[in-house]
Amino acid sequence: MSAFLDTSALYALLVRTEDRHADVLRSFRALLEEQRALWTTSYVLVETTALLQHRIGLPAVRDLLEHVVPVLSVDWVSERLHRKAVERLLREDRRRLSLVDCVSLEFMRSQGLRDALALDSHFADAGHRLIPAGRA
Repeated sequence: MSAFLDTSALYALLVRTEDRHADVLRSFRALLEEQRALWTTSYVLVETTALLQHRIGLPAVRDLLEHVVPVLSVDWVSERLHRKAVERLLREDRRRLSLVDCVSLEFMRSQGLRDALALDSHFADAGHRLIPAGRA
């Protein structure tokens, strides 16, 4: 069984001062121990890299790229997936739902993924199971 990793979880995983760091780290380790395929998209990587670089600095980006990305399966967003996500973004008309979120949700739908290592309630709102469980 596979799981999807969102920017919210990747950021919390790499930034020890984040409120849910310990929960995300524990969940990430459990997913690795269970040998579950861990998916994300190129858009999530771009968003996470930009966020880490802006808020924390390049050492955190280096940790992402050298230690986390190698254990992930990355879907490089196609024009088709991008278009589907734009359609969803415009259809849902929710200010706090980003294009990256829509790409992630459309990717999960297309792959039949149910579980998301995420702290973003958009995944639960779309019917996915959040890991770690708890507040979103």
